[in-house]
Amino acid sequence: MTATELPDLVGDRVSLTPTERVELLRQMIRIRRFEERCVRLYSAEKIRGFLHLYVGEEAVAAGLLREIGPEDAVVSTYREHGHALVRGIPMSELMSEMFGRASGCSGGRGGSMHLFDAGRRFYGGNAIVAGGLPLAVGLALADALQSRPAVTVCLFGDGAVAEGEFHECLNLAALWRLPVLFACENNRYAMGTALHREHAVTDLALRAATYGLMAWPVDGMDSEAVAAAARRAVQSIRGGSGPCFLEMRTYRFRAHSLYDADRYRDKAEVERWKARDPIPRLSTELRAAGELDEQDLSALEAAAEAELDDAIAEAEAGPREPVADLTRHVYAERP
Repeated sequence: MTATELPDLVGDRVSLTPTERVELLRQMIRIRRFEERCVRLYSAEKIRGFLHLYVGEEAVAAGLLREIGPEDAVVSTYREHGHALVRGIPMSELMSEMFGRASGCSGGRGGSMHLFDAGRRFYGGNAIVAGGLPLAVGLALADALQSRPAVTVCLFGDGAVAEGEFHECLNLAALWRLPVLFACENNRYAMGTALHREHAVTDLALRAATYGLMAWPVDGMDSEAVAAAARRAVQSIRGGSGPCFLEMRTYRFRAHSLYDADRYRDKAEVERWKARDPIPRLSTELRAAGELDEQDLSALEAAAEAELDDAIAEAEAGPREPVADLTRHVYAERP
């Protein structure tokens, strides 16, 4: 599959109530508005450093992470704002982290690329491509050795498939039958390199299956299809069948980061994918089914904007870390 081709995936869709479907839409709207506001804040120099946006990929986070519980673990990438929001980290703590405030979820030290919340078992945010895979295998091994009925969800991009850690981790996870759900967000570009220019075999689910674990592709622009695949995978893992691999075929509408000129892909290609935008796709379906009207949709939008306004106000008022504390967390502290 080349970068310009759209996925032709009809896969199953999970059976959700109208309330649950509206919740999927709500979460996607929260992510989209958070990302859009971050662009404005970045332009105003209130957010510094690198900024990798999730615009277009919201269906993956909303559909996937709804299928796990608080006892499960999540290991993410540097494009993790959406994952963190759906996982339940308060928007105020995320925005404070973006602002570099001590009230942020990582104490203001991580910024956009290193969101972390041990209490919610959200283990990053990792700036290294494929760097989260060994962490996920380690977390799953620890859970297995202590007989904890937990699943570790490991999110990563298609670029990670070219790294040695990917192959080592899938092999070990399959060999030891570890409770890991490997979730590849295949957005067709590893930074600026198209999938077909990096991989001779572009069916990433097929490649993963060679390690002896259940693997299949999913329409990553359909939140209900993602939820169905995630439910099937999580149930299989909890049943003791070992790890699973989901190839979420999705697309990012914006550049790799705000430092990226985005000259490596055709604008017409981007527009074709925008026609599959998961947010209007689901809202249209909900309205057609009589499960949502314009007033409901406006309320969802207004709630997201109000949540953002509160989060930004809290971030701007948040404390900066004292200079005297800058050497903390380098070494373990005595009790």
